[in-house]
Amino acid sequence: MTVKAYIMMNVKTGSEDEVCQELAKFDEVEDVSTIYGEYDAVVKVNALDMDHLDGFILEKLRGMPNIFLTATMLIAKEYK
Repeated sequence: MTVKAYIMMNVKTGSEDEVCQELAKFDEVEDVSTIYGEYDAVVKVNALDMDHLDGFILEKLRGMPNIFLTATMLIAKEYK
């Protein structure tokens, strides 16, 4: 079963573009954007299952040195 999620991130000030460009290279990433507000960037991820999502977050996302904090929101239902 495919698992989709939005992952919000706080990143090192000034590294937003670099982080988003690197995230865009991952196969799991559908969309990545810089945002205003409590978080600096958001990424939409499409994983094969929860284990795949877990591996993406722990190994790829949190392995990036300029990402300080992540908050993952699983997508329950998409309408468009």
